Amino acid sequence: MILEETYTLNNGVVIPKLGLGTWFIDDDKVAQAVRAAAEIGYRHFDTAQAYGNERGVGEGIRTCGIARDELFVTTKLAAEVKDLDGAREAIDGSLKTMGLDMIDMMIIHSPQPWAQFREGEHFFDGNLQAWRALEEAQQAGKIRAIGLSNFEKVDLDNILENGSVRPAVNQILAHVSNTPFDLIDYIESKDVRVEAYSPVGHGKILSDETLTAMARSYGVGVPQLAIRYCLQLGLLPLPKTANPAHMRSNSDVDFEISDADMEKLKSLAPIEDYGDASAFPVFQDKARAK
Repeated sequence: MILEETYTLNNGVVIPKLGLGTWFIDDDKVAQAVRAAAEIGYRHFDTAQAYGNERGVGEGIRTCGIARDELFVTTKLAAEVKDLDGAREAIDGSLKTMGLDMIDMMIIHSPQPWAQFREGEHFFDGNLQAWRALEEAQQAGKIRAIGLSNFEKVDLDNILENGSVRPAVNQILAHVSNTPFDLIDYIESKDVRVEAYSPVGHGKILSDETLTAMARSYGVGVPQLAIRYCLQLGLLPLPKTANPAHMRSNSDVDFEISDADMEKLKSLAPIEDYGDASAFPVFQDKARAK
């Protein structure tokens, strides 16, 4: 069962292969979502300072009835924090907000503040200052693993060449029809695990006729096919849902996509319009790239 399977990060920390994303789940509802997921068997939960729901996620972790050392919790340092003191304060803020003594992994949410995402400036020094704060927190036992999100090759190289700790992960947008293979290969060549957020393409792949037909041939739904695709690429998918039925379905992925079908999925035409999600920088970036 996939919920019992794990990867081992480059610092020896074990992380479940499938996580529950919590983006867009309200703070007053997310604790129940975490508890429901934990009851189903999820042990990996992903939040962020920018989501505004760290408090609720922490409550869910503390009240789900599962021993803390059996759970893996990730949060993200706000993309706008690019100075040492600010990062130190933000890290301690997440611990306090979540009501936890330790966070399993904390990652820099983006190499640029969201208002300047992919606009040309890489904020190399600011990212190194934020990284230093994460390194200090890890050394102090506040965080077990530290990593990155949305970092391109040049941004990753800045950390690898100038930091003291190798990032454990780089969390990127990756799903059927938008899989940045060159970046994934590069990240993995540096012994960094790739996590895939929005593995169901923010819902925009659900009506694709090719995916629907292929999923039907395996007796599964499109979300299950999309999540399995990520797993077979060696990625760590983080599907987001507050619906327990969807949580169960998303974790029911113990089937194998054939090599021929994987090749079809890899070559699927990219999404041209993410709809309402196009307002968010990570999806705008995809639109600009086309």
